[in-house]
Amino acid sequence: MIARADIDAWFVREVLPLEAALTQYFRHNWRDTAGVADFLQDVYLRAYEAAAKEFPQSTRSFVFTIAHNLLVDRVRRAKVIPLEAVENLEALSIPADAPGPEAHAVARDELRKLEAALEHLPPRARQAFALHHIEGLTVREIAQRMSIGERGVTWHLNEGLRALAVALYGDNGRSKS
Repeated sequence: MIARADIDAWFVREVLPLEAALTQYFRHNWRDTAGVADFLQDVYLRAYEAAAKEFPQSTRSFVFTIAHNLLVDRVRRAKVIPLEAVENLEALSIPADAPGPEAHAVARDELRKLEAALEHLPPRARQAFALHHIEGLTVREIAQRMSIGERGVTWHLNEGLRALAVALYGDNGRSKS
């Protein structure tokens, strides 16, 4: 074991001067800048604990390896890889949770059913539905584009949604009276 005074001296001399570079590294590779202080503390803790056993040959590369590994661990725990998190996602070596062939086939089949159901909607309902759900327009914007009132747009959207529900899921035993 290395004496605590020696570890403290090494830490102050070798690790603390890297704080600005570490801060920049975390800000560049992690989108939540509020967590930078936590990352720094984790790096310091791991470096200090490791130095208690043995001083690294290259403090800078050792500390930045710890920083990189912290980012990788955080990304793995989140199971969501923010694109801003790292410069080179392939460098993380994280297996992709891409859907398999079966999921692709099911999704493709559902998309075909939706396209067929959309084709059977009345033209105005299909137009209102596409403008709202695909292009993201508001009811007011759709009303202006279709030259109808907002209540008319709402009616077309509701009719389109009802018709799609029946086409995709059936009427669930309900009959029109």
